Amino acid sequence: MNVVKATHRFEEWLGRHTVLLKPDLRLKHKEMAKSPFRFLRATFYRWAQIWPEICPELAKAPRVLAVGDLHVENFGTWQDLEGRLVWGANDFDEAAEMPYTVDLVRLASSALLAVDEGQLKLRHKDVCGAVLEGYRESLEEGGAPFVVEEDHDWLRQLITGGLRSPVKFWKKLGKCPVIHKDIPLTARDALEQALPRRDLKYKVVKRVSGLGSLGRLRFVAIAEYEGAKIAREAKASVASSVYWANKTDQPVELMCQLIAGRAVRCHDPFIHLHDRWIVRRLSPHCSRVELADLPKQRDETRLLHAMGWETANIHLGSVEARKQVRHHLKLLKGNWLATAAKKMAGAVQQDQRAWRKEWES
Repeated sequence: MNVVKATHRFEEWLGRHTVLLKPDLRLKHKEMAKSPFRFLRATFYRWAQIWPEICPELAKAPRVLAVGDLHVENFGTWQDLEGRLVWGANDFDEAAEMPYTVDLVRLASSALLAVDEGQLKLRHKDVCGAVLEGYRESLEEGGAPFVVEEDHDWLRQLITGGLRSPVKFWKKLGKCPVIHKDIPLTARDALEQALPRRDLKYKVVKRVSGLGSLGRLRFVAIAEYEGAKIAREAKASVASSVYWANKTDQPVELMCQLIAGRAVRCHDPFIHLHDRWIVRRLSPHCSRVELADLPKQRDETRLLHAMGWETANIHLGSVEARKQVRHHLKLLKGNWLATAAKKMAGAVQQDQRAWRKEWES
């Protein structure tokens, strides 16, 4: 099945499980035509479909509760119960039980594509080495969250620059169009429960963000609270597209909250699932970090090492699979990650060329 037909069938499936916004889908399709890296971010459903064919042996690896849609721009920051700044994986929309290798290969593939497009300045072999070293070290040491306070000074300097200033953040969010009607009651209830007080006056805006979930309903409540602005987001959630790719029954329970709760991490107290809406706090330091937000002078090897470590933090949440993963990882020889990542990056590039040709015709 080619990528155009696969996308059409996936969106038909998705439309049976949630409301889809056609203008946002058209925007997503346009973004997919721009570059292989953006295409990868938008198309985990396609990855889940072709991954077992291209990497059949790695697809048989021990299964964990995995992120699925992991890539170098699926990391961000939040504040824990103690008000401390924490860095880690940011989005678990596609979480499901999958081979642990899928997260490693997808993360490395995204980095290779970012290198090819000039967003990272590393060599291919250094990319995969950094990711794998971080993963192995975290797995052996039992993991540790990235609390960006007295430790990880290098990471704090990297992710708290001027591009994440409150003035710029609220100015950008304030430009989102206000919505006055057609807000589902369940979404409004989810937003009101997440605010400090249910009787707080707020406005709801439409926020277009990300690529993987672009096309689904997403509402943000913005309010003035004790002298400053606050925001809460409710995003429509469905089961991982891996169930579409595998043609298997969907789970009754969504996995996004489960995976975050089991991982080795300082939890974001504002993220929760409310009647199939993923609810979170938005603020200058509670948001995703894109590569363009980072300073030009940066230690990219160290950053990818941290991403590999954080990937293991998440997989360590599958306690029953820890021993199996460690054993399987030791059996893998040579440059297995580099080989697999190059194959998958090549497949993404081929799909993106086919998609762009169809989009431009």
